Amino acid sequence: MKPPVNRSPNFSPHPAAIDESLPQSVDRTLSASATQARKADHLRVCLEEDVQFRQTTGLENYRFTHCCLPELDYQDIDLRTTFLGKPLAAPLLISSMTGGTELARLINFRLAAAAQQYGLAMGVGSQRVAIETPQVANTFAVRSVAPDILLFANLGAVQLNYRYGLAECQRVVDLLEADALILHLNPLQEAVQTRGDTNFRGLLDQIATLCQQLPVPVIAKEVGNGISASLATRLIEAGVSAIDVAGAGGTSWAKVESERAADRRQRQLGQTFANWGIPTAECITTIRQVAPHLPLIASGGLRNGLDVAKTLALGADMAGLALPFLQAAAESEAALDEMITILMAEISTVLFCTGSPNCAALRQPGVMQPIDR
Repeated sequence: MKPPVNRSPNFSPHPAAIDESLPQSVDRTLSASATQARKADHLRVCLEEDVQFRQTTGLENYRFTHCCLPELDYQDIDLRTTFLGKPLAAPLLISSMTGGTELARLINFRLAAAAQQYGLAMGVGSQRVAIETPQVANTFAVRSVAPDILLFANLGAVQLNYRYGLAECQRVVDLLEADALILHLNPLQEAVQTRGDTNFRGLLDQIATLCQQLPVPVIAKEVGNGISASLATRLIEAGVSAIDVAGAGGTSWAKVESERAADRRQRQLGQTFANWGIPTAECITTIRQVAPHLPLIASGGLRNGLDVAKTLALGADMAGLALPFLQAAAESEAALDEMITILMAEISTVLFCTGSPNCAALRQPGVMQPIDR
């Protein structure tokens, strides 16, 4: 972890993006209301509509070599790992999803309690709404039920060009008592959204300044369209401590925005770019080639423990899932418990049937190989 630094911010947001056309109090009230409504729409659409990619994650292009004599006792399989210096019972992240509404609060607290019980990591959804509408901050503040978990705060990186700076980033970290801050990168989603925040100019320098000043690690994350190796290199040079690839193959946020379209433009753009992005498997393998020791999270279309195991074998240190956790948590605590139990059993079964005593062993030569097509 980084040592604490002076928290008195001299970091200011990029001036080019600030809209002075309305008085700030009116502007911020309208923005907060729109953000909260968008949060509710996103949750509804993800739970009720078909917003999945038609292209795949690329993980189907790999298979494990079955070992019919593993020379292991299944009970000795060890899923434990560490990430950013914190121990985990399994290399699993409950990916950033939601917050800002009462339903989101219920889901977040169920997820956090389960993360505490099973020793998993967790990220919350974008906390911009908590900055703009402080009365909903409690929908994110899950530390009370999850005192020991690896917990990630979350803001859109582009907000650094829209009045946000070190003070706001520190505020969301403090709200969660978070171990790190996720800065999510979502240019396609913002381009599709009507009146989206689309000024990404100079943002890499903004991120670099934040990485120097924030006293917790910064994680760069896409939202489902993937991070290339060349962009990962630039982010590492800017000072990010980890990357979540969030590749294509799972939930398409272009499709989500199309489903909640406010006009024909938003609807058409969402449909046109519904399958845009770099598949998850490609993100992992290409980033690992240029950054062999970077703490790397695989997410984007992972739906079961076999998917998780494949990402670990390709080089990820931890795997993040969103929709399966969201669906289970929205149903009940019992459904969430069952889902996690099955997920961990699936990972353990891959290890057992490949003769791998732990997750690190999945990277050994011959354990998994590409399928010739």
